Amino acid sequence: MEDGGPSRAARHEQRALRVSMAVSVVVAVVGVVWGLAAGSQVILLDGVYTVLGLGLSWLALRASRLAAAGPTPRFPFGRESLVPVVVGVQGLALLGTLGYAAVEAVRVILDGGSEVAALGLAVYGAVTGTACLATYACLARRGPHSDLIRTEATVWLAGAVASLLIAVGGAVALLLGTTVWHGAKQYADSVLVLLSCVLLGGLPVRMLRQATSELLESAPEPAVQQRVREVVERVRAAEGLPAPVLRTSKVGQKLYVEIAFVVPPDSWDVAGEDRVRRALRDGLTTLPYEPWSVVGITSDAGLVL
Repeated sequence: MEDGGPSRAARHEQRALRVSMAVSVVVAVVGVVWGLAAGSQVILLDGVYTVLGLGLSWLALRASRLAAAGPTPRFPFGRESLVPVVVGVQGLALLGTLGYAAVEAVRVILDGGSEVAALGLAVYGAVTGTACLATYACLARRGPHSDLIRTEATVWLAGAVASLLIAVGGAVALLLGTTVWHGAKQYADSVLVLLSCVLLGGLPVRMLRQATSELLESAPEPAVQQRVREVVERVRAAEGLPAPVLRTSKVGQKLYVEIAFVVPPDSWDVAGEDRVRRALRDGLTTLPYEPWSVVGITSDAGLVL
């Protein structure tokens, strides 16, 4: 927190999410209108996917603002857990959308397929794929340490893959139209929907796994754990302390670190303990997350188990 307002990282995160929402509006309108006009399942799916992403981006922005507001009397530890909740909601929504689209594509194939302009598929896929890739690159550059921005960027990357698949499928359908297999063109749209669902299916699963892991207060990624151990070891060696009991977990942008040293009775005073706490606090501020540390120095090992 800075001067009672959101931190610089939180403001940066919220600006990036607003950029994502602005691009989503444009791509969603193009996709839905083009899909309805062309009678294309896969283009309409792409447009609905983007509309859904727009709503989820707003949800992510709201979660970012609430998490950045910090502790309150009602929520004394803040509301960082909103971040994995939003990531989980995004995963469930995307999984449901892809599941419905796959069922509908199978139905159309069983009914004999549908006629769609192959050139329109190719042009649409190329245009929206380029827009999605550009948005992904922008977000990936802006938020390497923000779960919300990373998730948003991943969704855009998945959208780019789907759009470029549409472009390739449209080009293949154009080629089929010039061969003896021209009848296969009517299945191109639904086959592309199924391929998109297969390619994108792993994304919501990963999002749900990440959300569940953080809500269960799992340890952060190994690289972050290693950096925490390095900070603790540096302070431990400088102060002549024994090996500590160390626990870490991450929820959203907040990194919880609990460090306990068991020392001989009457070997430390409050001033010395505060010196250790300050050193650990200052060292942990170099991490890419907001550290929430609890440091204990005690002579009773039973208090830290």
